[in-house]
This record gives sequence, C-alpha cells and structure tokens, in this order.
Amino acid sequence: MTIQIIGAGLGRTGTTSLKVALEQLGYTPCFHMSEFFQHPQNGPKWQTVGTAQPMDWPAVFGDYQATVDFPSCLFYKELMDVYPDAKVLLTVRDPARWYESTYETVYQLSQLMPRWLSWRQPFGVIRRLLKLYWGGLFEGRFEERDHAIARFKAWNAEVQATVPADKLLVFEVKEGWEPLCNFLGVPVPDEPFPHVNDRAEMLTRVSRLRAVQRWTPPVVGTIITLLIVIILWRSMK
Repeated sequence: MTIQIIGAGLGRTGTTSLKVALEQLGYTPCFHMSEFFQHPQNGPKWQTVGTAQPMDWPAVFGDYQATVDFPSCLFYKELMDVYPDAKVLLTVRDPARWYESTYETVYQLSQLMPRWLSWRQPFGVIRRLLKLYWGGLFEGRFEERDHAIARFKAWNAEVQATVPADKLLVFEVKEGWEPLCNFLGVPVPDEPFPHVNDRAEMLTRVSRLRAVQRWTPPVVGTIITLLIVIILWRSMK
C-alpha cells in the first residue's frame, strides 16, 4: 500500500473527523497525531525530522493509505514528491474560531506536558515536532492572536498556491460526504458524516490536567500528569 491522500490542513480544522471519515471510505489506516500514542513504535521513525538527515517517508508511513493533522501536514510538499499520485486535502474553518479552539485545547495541552517527558518515547519526538509547529510555523508567537491567525491564513494560501488545482480539495468537514466523495471518486456512504473530538471534550482534558498539577505535590503531580497525558492522547480518535 502507499499514501493516496495527503492532509495539508492544520490541527483543529476537523482532522480527527476526517481521519474517521477516510477510514470509513476504505483509506485505512489513516495517519493522525493520535497514532503516536496508539502505536508508540512509530516514534523512532521520526527521529531524523528537523535534522540534516533526510526522512525515509515510506518507512515512516509503511501501510498507511492517508495522512491528516499534525505533524504530517507540515511536510505535505515533501510527501507530494514521494507520492506524486496522491491527492491533497486542505481542511479549513473560520480563522477566529480555529484560533480560539486551538488556543484553548491543543496549545494548552502542549504547554501542560512536563518538559522531562522528552526522555520517553514517543514524547521526545513529539516535543521536537511541537517546536517545529509552535516555534517554526507560528514563529514562537502563537499566543499573539492576530499573528497566529495571519500565519493560519498564510498557510492555507500557500497550500492552495502550491498544489495543482486538480489534485486539491479545500474542505470544511461541515460540508459532509458529498464534496469529499466526489473528489475521491467514491460512493457516498448511507451513514452520517462523523463528527468527533469536539471542543468541549478537549476542554475537559485540559481542566483535568490543570487540576492534577494544582492539587498534588510536584513529583506526584508530574507522574499522574504523565499517566493522564498518555490516556487522554490515546483517546483522541
């Protein structure tokens, strides 16, 4: 098998719902950030990311047929070179709502992750990838709302300027099955389009981590935080 679909949309643009949808359409498995926690053996395959050594993308993705979300979205250009026949999906949403959702959920979770987790796979690789995301794409200024939104818009514009029109679908998950299936040339399922990993669920995760860190001694709290991070991230499907 080989990658047939490359997701170029940033996180919190419906990528988890898209992962489920693509797998329902037969593009399985679909790589998503959650795969790091469900299959931690994938972590070492990303060891050379951000270094002078080239990435072995076929080894990274193995039998995966599609990719969505962070971190693979950051490398859509490289993946297009390796998988020239793949189609590209750019998930988008209202920029202001995207920022609020990302800041309150994924960004807060990443900031709550103990720094010493770098020694444990897959967290060491994830921490390095997060530096590429928050420090690279957003230039270390994600907390500056206007700057982050400008970078989000610039990313979407770059993808649309880079990917040939016949290989690209700009997609909002609220549009449902029809535009996605038409683009992929597959039948529209009878079942509703999946909508998972909503904002309220993510906010609950953030609140639990903060409560643990606030009400437990530092060492105990950090250990419990580690366990909760693993459990919560693994549940992000």
